[in-house]
Amino acid sequence: MKLTELCKGKAAVVDRVSIQAEHAVLARRLFLMGFRPGTRVEMIGRAPLGDPLVVRVNNQGFGLRKELTELIEVSPCE
Repeated sequence: MKLTELCKGKAAVVDRVSIQAEHAVLARRLFLMGFRPGTRVEMIGRAPLGDPLVVRVNNQGFGLRKELTELIEVSPCE
């Protein structure tokens, strides 16, 4: 599932980040923020209109645009 689909308060594990080669800078930025395969993420909340989304990675909160969270594939934690 996409990170965008994760419900508020739920956690998941990053499976992969689907970014094409022409967006290598964006892929590197996400990697440095902690969005790596195997990393646990938690959906903290959404802005009133649904964009941006606030997620927690490695005890750090980030506000990400919806278009960006569509590129991050996750598996829900049990």
